[in-house]
Amino acid sequence: MPTRTVAQLATSFKKSPEEVVALATELGFECSSSESELELDAVKTLKAHIDGSGKVAQVVRKTTQPPRATPEQQIQRKQNASSRVSRGQLYGDRRTSSAATVVVKTGPGPVTAPPTRGAETPVITAKTTPTGGLARAKEASSELKRQAAEIREEQAKRREAEKRDQEEKERRLQARKEVEQRKRDAIEAKRREAEQRATEAAKSTQPATQRPATDKAAKPAKQKETTGRGNWQRSQDNRTNRNGRRGSGGLREITKGDDERGRIPRVGRRRGGSRPLDRVAELEQGGGFQRPAAAFVQREVELGESIAVGALAQAMSIKAAELIMKLMEQGVMVTINEVLDRDTATLIVEELGHKVKLAATQEEQLIEATKVEGEEFARSPVVTVMGHVDHGKTSLLDYIRQTRVAAGEAGGITQHIGAYHLTTSHGEITFLDTPGHAAFSAMRARGANSTDIVVLVCAANDGVMPQTEEAVNHAKAANVPLVVAVNKIDLESADPQRVRTELAGLEVVAEEFGGTTQFINVSAETGEGIDELLEAISTQAEIMELNAVPETSGRGLVIESKLERGRGPVVSLLVQNGTLKQGDVVIAGENYGKVRSIIDDQGRKLKDAGPSIPVEVLGFNGTPEAGEAFSVSPDERQARQLADERAHENQSQQQQLQQRARMDDMFKHLGKGEKRVLNVILKADVRGSLEAINHAFSEIGNDEVAVQVLGLGIGGINESDVNMALTYDAMVFGFNVRADKPAKVLLDRNRMEVRYYRVIYELLDDVKALLSGMLMPEEREEIVGTAEVREVFSSPRFGQVAGCLVIEGTVFRNKRIRVLRDHTVIYEGELESLRRFKDDVQEVNNGIECGIGVRNYNDVRSGDLIEVYETREVARAL
Repeated sequence: MPTRTVAQLATSFKKSPEEVVALATELGFECSSSESELELDAVKTLKAHIDGSGKVAQVVRKTTQPPRATPEQQIQRKQNASSRVSRGQLYGDRRTSSAATVVVKTGPGPVTAPPTRGAETPVITAKTTPTGGLARAKEASSELKRQAAEIREEQAKRREAEKRDQEEKERRLQARKEVEQRKRDAIEAKRREAEQRATEAAKSTQPATQRPATDKAAKPAKQKETTGRGNWQRSQDNRTNRNGRRGSGGLREITKGDDERGRIPRVGRRRGGSRPLDRVAELEQGGGFQRPAAAFVQREVELGESIAVGALAQAMSIKAAELIMKLMEQGVMVTINEVLDRDTATLIVEELGHKVKLAATQEEQLIEATKVEGEEFARSPVVTVMGHVDHGKTSLLDYIRQTRVAAGEAGGITQHIGAYHLTTSHGEITFLDTPGHAAFSAMRARGANSTDIVVLVCAANDGVMPQTEEAVNHAKAANVPLVVAVNKIDLESADPQRVRTELAGLEVVAEEFGGTTQFINVSAETGEGIDELLEAISTQAEIMELNAVPETSGRGLVIESKLERGRGPVVSLLVQNGTLKQGDVVIAGENYGKVRSIIDDQGRKLKDAGPSIPVEVLGFNGTPEAGEAFSVSPDERQARQLADERAHENQSQQQQLQQRARMDDMFKHLGKGEKRVLNVILKADVRGSLEAINHAFSEIGNDEVAVQVLGLGIGGINESDVNMALTYDAMVFGFNVRADKPAKVLLDRNRMEVRYYRVIYELLDDVKALLSGMLMPEEREEIVGTAEVREVFSSPRFGQVAGCLVIEGTVFRNKRIRVLRDHTVIYEGELESLRRFKDDVQEVNNGIECGIGVRNYNDVRSGDLIEVYETREVARAL
């Protein structure tokens, strides 16, 4: 059994050892000195006696548990107990060696000492009565219950007292906090006043040797003479001679930084005691010691895009715990390893009195490192060909390049941006061919933003179409000049004047109409007007004075990106300034890499590429977004850090957008039926097509059905894509890509279909058809017959019968009806009977008389119309 010494109990009970020895002896325990040991039962008795103000509730519980008896032993024990009860010996002298009997006694009188080791276990005694052992047992039981009730009552009183004490402590703590706050406010006010006076004094000119200032503001803050508890004092000189070491009072110095952070000095402990002194009372009474106040050092903290809490605390020369507490006061819950954004860090630094210096971001460092400096030279123009689908954009470029690209395009339409650098009779020109399909709006916008001149191709037989108008808007938004090529003038239905008139309505006015836009009539089939078009482009470029600096690091735009087997990520770039060289480290958006190979539009490998040259580059670690700006980084480490920062920022923004979209969608469909979703896995050959299809999917659907793209990527369909489709019951679409061999095996095993497409509108049409099949069918009513009531009869067998003439269609016995009076529906129901003379019939055709009985309705009148209709389910379509 565990024991404790008298000295330990004296410390715990806050009594002297002599008092504990006397109390233990009074209660009957063997105890002579502070080194005497008492068992746990005796300790509990002493504690109960002290807590209960003299009343003792001594409980000696079983300290060891005997092993569980076997069934035979239990039966034998019951027989023995029964025999003892019959002899009146149940509470007689019973000796046990392994368990102690519970002894409870209350009152101020002496208490029987608890059993000691090896001694006999005390027993409960009660007055003997003539009734024998059973009566004594009942009397002892009632005594135990009474004592237990008294103990519970005392415990309830103790809990009530503890509750009152706790409330009092909380009240005192609140008052103490208020006093501390007032103290801090007073200290802060004095500090500010002293700083202001010191600043004013410093501004005034004084002799080199100054007398001690007599002004109260010019004096250093006078140190309070403090007296610690213990009736002794220490002079200011003694504190100075100890080199600023902390005295036994234990007060820390109060500096400007400490005051601003809301800290107050710590108060020392009573000598020889164990309880901390009241800090507020100590400050008010002037007790304890404190150092002379040190001057506040204002620091310049350099902040980047983000900074860790620990690093920020170190930069301000404060403890991390203090900074965390300050952040908690501002409502920011952080740990030492968490990262703060620039705005939050700036707020905290300025509040603590320090200065903020904004460090250059990775983006700014990259811009500074790749600053364009050097002599400018003329460069060739970049021309984007735009217009409506099938108006002949690619055919026009084919004639200029003397190639047949349009003939090899799927569906006869362009589905990604093509870049070509040509040498013509009017100089070098770089052409960008953009798609004309409605789904490729983003591509056309990127083409307009990355070009110098826009050639707007408009068919003379079609005039201005939706994508023509869109191209005009893109050019205006990018502030790019237009040159209009009126194509297909070789057709009989061509009307070039119509094109000029319709474009004038879009504020694109031809020069012959007094405007500034050049209109050239051309034919991609015959070549008519092609030379005039090239001359117009060259003239416009000379007017714009296009220049670049070749002797600097390359920069430009990403035209397209794709993933090819055996080559990896292949990125099409347009160099706008500087020179891109093999071996350069380039970064575009979230991707970076070292240029391993540069290939021009003719398939030739180059060592470098200058301004206005479109090239394909190998070496990126991924496929960057089309339209991203690229630049050459000084080293790979900086490029990797910047790419990681961009990826993290984009991911955070994407998560916020997705969460906002989910919330908007939830509120939008709150209270409505569940929305049906077509899960899709999409793979494409190039990044631009992938973006266009994904954007088109987002615009397909309504409040009932929609497309949800679970996964999308560049390259062929792999096993991972198929597994995802199986998991989420999704469709797999491949645009100009195919499934690899492992994916085909998995598809065959699960009898799963993959749909391949080469033309975007075929893919979109199929998706619309799939969504239409998911729509709930629409119920439509169709009137199949109408009968006019000519006479109403009463029949004892059938009730009211209306004599009618079928005036339209056919009246059926088993279909629903409406009764109309003055073209207003007054009843809807079913027919009770349909008779022709005396025969029951199932239908009556137009122009034949019949008798009609209406079920559960007896107010049919002459002149009413009875419409017979049926409800049909009609499939809906988007």
